[in-house]
Amino acid sequence: MLKLRSLLFTIGYNVSSVLIGFIGVIIWPIFPYAWRWRIVTLWNRFVMFWLRVCCGIRFEIHGERRRDVFPCVVMAKHQSTWETMFLQYYFGPVSTILKKELFRIPFFGWGLASLRPIAIDRSNPMQALKDIKRIGIRRLQQGNNLLIFPEGTRTPVGQVGNYARSGADIAISAGVPVIAVAHNAGECWPTKDFIKYPGTIRVVISEPFETEGKDRKQLTEEVKNWIESEIAKMPPARKDGKRIVVESETT
Repeated sequence: MLKLRSLLFTIGYNVSSVLIGFIGVIIWPIFPYAWRWRIVTLWNRFVMFWLRVCCGIRFEIHGERRRDVFPCVVMAKHQSTWETMFLQYYFGPVSTILKKELFRIPFFGWGLASLRPIAIDRSNPMQALKDIKRIGIRRLQQGNNLLIFPEGTRTPVGQVGNYARSGADIAISAGVPVIAVAHNAGECWPTKDFIKYPGTIRVVISEPFETEGKDRKQLTEEVKNWIESEIAKMPPARKDGKRIVVESETT
């Protein structure tokens, strides 16, 4: 049954991504950015709805989305595809730091490109860091939030990746606060796994981390410690109570 429900979700996900990709390309030269963001992220909301209908995956939010601290840098745990869907609209309008390769995905990449993301060219890491900082500060000045997954890539449940300092560096340079987001979406939508498991994803949003008087190392450590401690306290997300935990190589 899980395979069938996951297949139904995947079909709806792929068909709708083709549709929103076409729409994104069509409206790009016609509508201003604010309208494009609202239209394209209707797909993100649809994905949340379709995931609940097909796979029985819901979510609950703890903490507030405070408009008084926008624009800000949002630094989130990266376990799944789920948070990339959810955070795009929840903290919008937002510019996401992402891999340049995603733009090459037909339809999906086209719609994504219309939302003012910041693409990373991983073939030139030093130049990429400079571009991220320059464009990131500009996006914040334009009134967009900035979404970054400091681990850089999706980490399986139970693992902690290396938290890059670029998000903290941008926040300090731009003089804006950081909002941290912890979640356990990887338990219901595991990375590189076709099966989606019914349950309730827990999302915890931090109070603002102020940047004044801090360096990027200190700020990154504060965010990392908060995110990982919140995840450690979370109950199992899956309805069956099981967790997917990957043991570290040292254990």
